[in-house]
Amino acid sequence: MSLSLRPITENEWSEWITLDEEAFGSAIPPHRAELFRGTTEFDRSLGAFDGDLLVGVTAVCSFTMTVPGGPIPVGGVTAVGVLPSHRRRGILSALMARQLTDLHERGEAVAALYASEAAIYGRFGYGRAADNLFFDIPARSSALAAHAPADPSLRLRVVKPAEARAVFEKVFEAVLDSRPGLYARTPARWDAVLSDHEADQRGAGPLRAVVVEDDAGPRGYALFRIKQAFTPHDVPDGELRVGELFGLDPAAYALLWRHMLERDLVARVRAGQRPVDDPLIHLLAEPRRLNAGWLDDLWVRVVDVERALPERRYSAPVDVVIEVEDALCPWNARRWRLSADASGARCVPTDDPADLTLPVTVLGAAYLGGRPLGALQAAGLVRESRAGAVRELSTAMSWEPAPWAGLVF
Repeated sequence: MSLSLRPITENEWSEWITLDEEAFGSAIPPHRAELFRGTTEFDRSLGAFDGDLLVGVTAVCSFTMTVPGGPIPVGGVTAVGVLPSHRRRGILSALMARQLTDLHERGEAVAALYASEAAIYGRFGYGRAADNLFFDIPARSSALAAHAPADPSLRLRVVKPAEARAVFEKVFEAVLDSRPGLYARTPARWDAVLSDHEADQRGAGPLRAVVVEDDAGPRGYALFRIKQAFTPHDVPDGELRVGELFGLDPAAYALLWRHMLERDLVARVRAGQRPVDDPLIHLLAEPRRLNAGWLDDLWVRVVDVERALPERRYSAPVDVVIEVEDALCPWNARRWRLSADASGARCVPTDDPADLTLPVTVLGAAYLGGRPLGALQAAGLVRESRAGAVRELSTAMSWEPAPWAGLVF
């Protein structure tokens, strides 16, 4: 095998799609392929070629992502795949190592991805930084608690998704900086969110939407589909599938969920990829009826420790020496003094003794503020040299609300 790495050209798009279908064992509908093309930055793609044959690929989306304290540039890694005929030949390792070097040279200190298999990306320095919940709620027997906020000035309006895009964009822009992990959406990304071809529906009918508003304008929206069904005895047994739901205030948020749970002919409400601190946990009168499950959301890679740590803010003052272990990015593998307070943070190389030692995966897992270091220490992933150092750093890096991106890229 003669392996070479280079960006993929637009003329090689069909080869990319063929590889993607083989790597993921899927068939990509033509309209989804076009939506994928619309979000692709070809100059940030990277193909592995065995001679003239494309055998592996990865790509990066240029994102502005919210981290604790505000937005920063983040490389959104996506479309990672290798032909099944060329597995276990070091192709993925070569692609990921080259991509990390490219990210570093470009000046992006942080990368993030969604993992198709959770076991893959730890060996490339990515840490599980965010989680999500999925709900399976019996609609007819579930209701919001008496304390759920209400505002008589709010009203619901049924809208056609394609016609209300500007409303959705306005609400999303208003919430974008409120939670680590959310990332700004390009027009092409919105095209994908609102796509409503038959393949997008998956048997659940057309995309539907409601908007919550008052006299001042929109306060929230929900995107959903309804799979209509009846039991053999003609009892309504429909399933409402929540795609997105954002509210700008507690009352708007509660009203949207009340509408989801009270739709006629709906027996179940299923919602995937919800944040782990979703207010619905506290709004439902009987929270056990959430039937919640837990999955990984974003994985984060600290590409450049010296730049990444000062780019975010901290919840408490901290002054600690961290020894970072990083086999793929040698510029990270050393001791760093992190000093942070309300005015900002500094991270500089130091020869002082380490207060704690950790692999770069742990730094990525903690970066968005949702992964306490104590549990990682208990798992043997963090070694403490100075008593209390782990707790100090964990407290400083913690953040509310919990990180969550909510939309696979």
